[in-house]
Amino acid sequence: MPATRSLTASQRDWLRVRSYLAEHRHGLALEAAGDYPADRRIAGTPLLAAPGWQPAEPVPLPEVGLELTPAQAQPPAAGPPPAGPAALPVPDGAALDGAAAALLPERPDGTRYLRYSDVLRDLAAPAVFENRVTYRLTEAALISGLTPGDERVSGLTPGASRLAFTRGRYFDGIDTGEAAAHEYAATRLGGRPAGLRALIADPCDLRRRPANLAISTLTLRLDRATGRASFLLHWRDPAKVGHAGGLYQVIPVGVFQPSGEAGWNERRDFSLWRSMIREFDEELRGRLEDYGSEAGPVDYDSWPFARHMATALDRGQIRVWCLGLGTDPLTYATDLLTVAVIDSSVFDELFSLSPRRNDEGSVLAAREFAAHVIDHIATGEPVQAAGAAVLRLAWRHRETLIG
Repeated sequence: MPATRSLTASQRDWLRVRSYLAEHRHGLALEAAGDYPADRRIAGTPLLAAPGWQPAEPVPLPEVGLELTPAQAQPPAAGPPPAGPAALPVPDGAALDGAAAALLPERPDGTRYLRYSDVLRDLAAPAVFENRVTYRLTEAALISGLTPGDERVSGLTPGASRLAFTRGRYFDGIDTGEAAAHEYAATRLGGRPAGLRALIADPCDLRRRPANLAISTLTLRLDRATGRASFLLHWRDPAKVGHAGGLYQVIPVGVFQPSGEAGWNERRDFSLWRSMIREFDEELRGRLEDYGSEAGPVDYDSWPFARHMATALDRGQIRVWCLGLGTDPLTYATDLLTVAVIDSSVFDELFSLSPRRNDEGSVLAAREFAAHVIDHIATGEPVQAAGAAVLRLAWRHRETLIG
């Protein structure tokens, strides 16, 4: 935004709150988690979960079934039986927009912004800010066969893990989640609640808001000879990213979405593993996000890096697990928590442990996968809720993952 640009009083106030949110994002998330029951929090972290989102044991990634329903044919999303605020009427898009309207400033011409993403793009856009097509999460159950409380989630059987999706857009999450975070920050500065968070009530109820899914992967480099493992963290530069700027996170992480807008990508890229492969290449190897898939679908079978990863997966040199699903209490960002354990010989051939910059921030120096390291990160560093949760869960299940 040009320094000489004339702003309205409400635009200046919006920027003041947005700046406070950016500066205090971690502390605000910890505070927001206190608004929910302790038993909803994953592994003692701020990340929230619904019944059926926390398997008792890691679920191998291929055992997580995926369903994709066209947007126009999408039935009302099912979910766990409502309890407490989830028993309220389910809000529609118009109701959510109406509740968010009080958070949107007035332009110099007297008109108001229609959506939070419009304000963000106009006044404080990060380097990359595109309303790309996504897979919107509508139903979720992650069941290992030993998951406590499975009986509360009707229609599920032990071992029946599934995620259901329809078509969405990246700004759907910005217009509700970042707006809800803005509302929370504004109230801490003395503002009145706009009513958006109260309307959503339970952010883990996927009927109550649009939910884009991010796949948050803890990558463990395992030395089989010594049994020791290490991992990388990512610092997310607030000038480059639209979500969770200024926080640490595991790596790679990416929104579950097709590689491009062309229709053939929607089904071709509808794979957790293929999405993870793209993020590995982008965040750990520096590849640009343009896969040329507007001209033709990505050929994963002939792509050397994807083929190398698939071969290592088939040989057991890469093992990938799903540990759970959770929602950030501040921004309502929803993350699938995964772990990729990669043998050191494969890791060293494809990746590097050296610290470096990338398009979304900085890859930090490798850290030992050890209890005291994880405790320090989870309790003493500004780490995203999903990152803290997947680290805690990975240590809890270390015998399965690297034993």
